[in-house]
Amino acid sequence: MFFSGNRKNPLGIVGLILVMILAPITALLVQLAISRSREYEADRIGAEIVGKPLWLAGALEKLSHASRRIANEMADRNPATAHLFIVSPLNAQKVNGLFATHPSLESRIERLREMAARMGQSPEPAIPAAPRPWG
Repeated sequence: MFFSGNRKNPLGIVGLILVMILAPITALLVQLAISRSREYEADRIGAEIVGKPLWLAGALEKLSHASRRIANEMADRNPATAHLFIVSPLNAQKVNGLFATHPSLESRIERLREMAARMGQSPEPAIPAAPRPWG
């Protein structure tokens, strides 16, 4: 279809090459945007189920601190699995925005705090420890 001499290609060979290059990049950007929106949606639904968005925000803060301190060499070698993690495991990846699989933790935490404010919840101290059954 593209290289046939019988049909006229309105794009020409240069246009065809551009489409061949830009189509996969566009598909990747759409995939990454969907991944980021799913992270926000998962946060929202999880906070609604628990009823305490600030608890989830606190957990994300703890994960953020741990992910900065602990290198995940396996994830750095296989960045295609980054979307499977709760927080981005890629320490080497400093790209935030279009090419990130996860939204920034700061924006996720901010959204959860806004959700808590809409629910009329004020900031609380850390999650209370569960009572120990052995006393």
